[in-house]
Amino acid sequence: MSPKFTYGILFLHLLLITSFYGNTARELVDTENKLLDISENGTNEPQKEHKHHEHHHNHYHMDPSVMVFFTLQDLRVGKRMQIYFPKRNPSTSPRFWPKDKADSLPFSLNKLQTLLEIFSFSQDSPQAKAMVDTLQECETKPIQGELKFCATSLESMLDFTQKTLGFSNDLKVYATKHLTKSSVTFQNYTILENIVRISAPKMVACHTMPYPYAVFYCHSQESENRLYRVPLVGDNGDRVEAMVVCHMDTSHWGHGHVSFQVLGVEPGSSNVCHFFPADNFIWVPKVQVHGDGVSVM
Repeated sequence: MSPKFTYGILFLHLLLITSFYGNTARELVDTENKLLDISENGTNEPQKEHKHHEHHHNHYHMDPSVMVFFTLQDLRVGKRMQIYFPKRNPSTSPRFWPKDKADSLPFSLNKLQTLLEIFSFSQDSPQAKAMVDTLQECETKPIQGELKFCATSLESMLDFTQKTLGFSNDLKVYATKHLTKSSVTFQNYTILENIVRISAPKMVACHTMPYPYAVFYCHSQESENRLYRVPLVGDNGDRVEAMVVCHMDTSHWGHGHVSFQVLGVEPGSSNVCHFFPADNFIWVPKVQVHGDGVSVM
């Protein structure tokens, strides 16, 4: 299969995924309340996802929404842990704009006033503050060994992904799947049998960001990362096929990273694994082997 043909297939596949899961805000609990306000106005709903830059996480470890972190030692059948999985309403989530439309607007913090006028947001509104958070994060320099890019269209996401993973490679995309319908977002889950480690010599993770239209923070790291598909069952019977990434080297992460406070560890002292929400995506080169290119752990 040619890269060009694969690009088209991926485009259609991701359109289907985003239509089902929606596109919502990523990041930690300091944006929780204001993003709830944003969702009521037809933009993004709140989501928490890790990032590698230090953002005053002192109080986050008490909030259920950061309960997505664990260590590789806990990735075993029968392990029971509290996990937060946000549930989305696709009908109120923003969609990708066409690339030409997204590119026609500035995507820069120094153009904030222009953007607020375009979207009719007041300077002190929750929407404006969330946009500032997103633009600041997108303009922050990457950590050592990291490539990062904020995709404002599906085409730009795929361009960055193929550039990072190799234009000669066919790509495969993974996302967490909720196999049962439920409104419960936080409960105890037990890891079931058939944990699968997915072959991923390199990967690009894309996380949703709070913005009036769909924006994804995509990044890739040179350090070792492991990708797993983990079957879970909740105490209420919820079934989830969860995607997990384990970062084996955290020595370059900021001391304020929320995962260290949740786990009680220091940068570089431990690996850090985390569950992905259903509207985040993980791209990997498609391994040319029998089956779907995965190996059982």
